[in-house]
Amino acid sequence: MLAGAIVFVCSAAVLMLEILAGRLLAPYVGISLETYTSIIGTVLAGIALGAWAGGRVADRIDPHRLLGPVIALGGVLALCTVPIVRHLGGSTGEGVSASTLTLSFAAFFLPAVVLSSVTPMVVKLQLHQLSSTGGVVGRLSGISTAGALVGTFVTGFVLVATTPTRTIIDAIGITLVVLGLVLTVALWRRHTPVIALIVVLAAGGFTWSVTSAEPCQVESAYYCMRVEHDPFRASGRILWLDNVRHSYVDLADPEYLEFDYTRSFADAVNTAFPAGRPLDALHIGGGGFTFPRYLAATRPGSRSTVLEIDPAVLDLGRDELGLRTSRALQVRIGDARLGIRDQPDHSRDLVVGDAFGSLSVPWHLTTREFLREVDRVLRPEGVYVQNVIDYPSFRFARAQLATLRERFEHVVAVAPQSVFDDQAGANVVLVASHRPIDPTQLRRLVAVHGDVVVDGAALDRFIDHAPVITDDFAPVDQWLREDSAP
Repeated sequence: MLAGAIVFVCSAAVLMLEILAGRLLAPYVGISLETYTSIIGTVLAGIALGAWAGGRVADRIDPHRLLGPVIALGGVLALCTVPIVRHLGGSTGEGVSASTLTLSFAAFFLPAVVLSSVTPMVVKLQLHQLSSTGGVVGRLSGISTAGALVGTFVTGFVLVATTPTRTIIDAIGITLVVLGLVLTVALWRRHTPVIALIVVLAAGGFTWSVTSAEPCQVESAYYCMRVEHDPFRASGRILWLDNVRHSYVDLADPEYLEFDYTRSFADAVNTAFPAGRPLDALHIGGGGFTFPRYLAATRPGSRSTVLEIDPAVLDLGRDELGLRTSRALQVRIGDARLGIRDQPDHSRDLVVGDAFGSLSVPWHLTTREFLREVDRVLRPEGVYVQNVIDYPSFRFARAQLATLRERFEHVVAVAPQSVFDDQAGANVVLVASHRPIDPTQLRRLVAVHGDVVVDGAALDRFIDHAPVITDDFAPVDQWLREDSAP
């Protein structure tokens, strides 16, 4: 009974740390396929080495002496994950996949190794005769897997949504340290120096954890969020989601657009529709809700629906960014790929794509199949504008343009000239419609903030046989990471 409980707790702790690693790393490297790949690979490597090393050591040293101190050490290392990530995270480069692997390894490899060494030690203690070997190993392996499953589901579905990450990790660490101390006392009589060492290490790890800087003002199941005041504009607010400066809101002037890509959104809309005409708009992604409020201010009578996945983004918008929802500005919580299905056919003049996970548009919001839904929702004269971020050689931007070209007759791209010269990364605004878009007027408007418009043959050259993105082939994160790598 006790052996099974020990294995269950330690295995649950490993997988809980693996789930929480994504939240810890997000403020520094964002959330992407590479982030999760680095975390999963690091923890699996730790599990493999820990199982091998734990068995080897248990054959040479009495597990009665090892088990308690090893579990306590795992607790100390768990407590240290938070300050390690906080300390190293500030020195990593944005968007560099090597930094993701470095952070994952530095913080989570050793806890996985130490805690995964517990199961073979417990197996060693439980083996009394060869005839029962299979039953003992099978039972404890099953309990270990059950602990991992419970840790995964409870953390992912319950704890992350209700409790700050650091609090959860501190609770894991303290639980393991206490369990290790109890087992040290119970299994090893010569325990006084070891207990003293465990207490000192645990106190140091806990103190380091609680005194480390907290980057999140609000932590949700999806983002680490904070709002900063613009030192140069008293009413300006900057919303950070994970490691990305995501939105800018002027509390006093909803017509003020700080980011160039939002100005290009406005230029595209003002080119496509007569000044002051009210619009029915669907916004994919909320962020700071800047553009819905811009439309309401510049085109009275407009109606906007925002599809936002994270309810905490809506709450922060109301609390810190002056957002007021109404019949004219509605927010619907849920994944946009699902939410767009509920939108009536031909119900929108404008669809605005501005959803991001870290620097990448979520892949399922880029595909041929998603654009089919966008096209269904748009009226025949409607316009789709989308913001993407990319770097030389712009593999993602080119592929997204190719995908838009397949669906819409008229497509243009708006960005700094350095993008089309393949020199520097930037936001690229893509504009698509079934009706012509006046490139001359759009060029005149975007030139004010230094952007250019590319269409026609020049756009064909930029796309350059890029593949169409589909639900079956959408390596968006990989394209972006390859392009941004030094």
